[in-house]
Amino acid sequence: MIDYCMQNDGAAVVIEGLEKSYGTAAGSTPVLKGVDFLVRRGECVYLAGPSGSGKTTLLSIIGCILSADHGRVSILGQDVFALSGKQRTALRRNSLGFVFQRFHLIRGLTTLDNVCVPLTLQGICPTSARRRAMSLLDAVGLADKADKHPCNLSAGQCQRVALARALVGDPELILADEPTASLDAANGQDVMELFRRLTTEEGKTVVLVTHDQRIFRFADRVFWLENGCAVENSREAQSKSQGSGETGSEQPLYAVSCDKSNGE
Repeated sequence: MIDYCMQNDGAAVVIEGLEKSYGTAAGSTPVLKGVDFLVRRGECVYLAGPSGSGKTTLLSIIGCILSADHGRVSILGQDVFALSGKQRTALRRNSLGFVFQRFHLIRGLTTLDNVCVPLTLQGICPTSARRRAMSLLDAVGLADKADKHPCNLSAGQCQRVALARALVGDPELILADEPTASLDAANGQDVMELFRRLTTEEGKTVVLVTHDQRIFRFADRVFWLENGCAVENSREAQSKSQGSGETGSEQPLYAVSCDKSNGE
């Protein structure tokens, strides 16, 4: 169980006893089964596990896109279940940045205009919005593609545009679903180094879903989900991910405990 006093002690995400099911013609299918999860401000935490384990569902609940059936959810100190629909929208728009696995770029807009969308929704003047958007495109190596449309970009370039759009509003909490899945090794490393700078230099918080073992070294902690449940043993999770049993480090790679006393 998570001590909810942690909300006032540097927690960006606090989840307790989270349950989520999806209804089908055959009945209800549970996806998350009593998950406890905590992320402190300034951390970069990964959600890992096999396909269908509930990672994207958990990320979507953190991002106020989906609602849970049961449990407690606090995002940046706000009890999500106590918020109205408008308040959740405001939290998502003003404080969260979401990198979607399928990009969700607007095909009729240029790269630059796609990145400007969150700032437009916040009422930022067009000149300032375009200046900020260009700086983010430059940060992800796509300043020269500002006038291109998504149909003229590769999947990897679309992924980086989606990342720039997620960051343009200067969110406190950044949520990313497989952000390196469409990237080669070099661009994947660049993106993860950008995430690390955001946490270490700007104090941002990152929660990221991934299957990409190349980027595990960039995480502060990795939270392992399987069959909708959290793996309790950090070394068990490490063994599952690496297969060979080689740790590559004296420190456990995985740390799923939500107790502050748990080692980093």
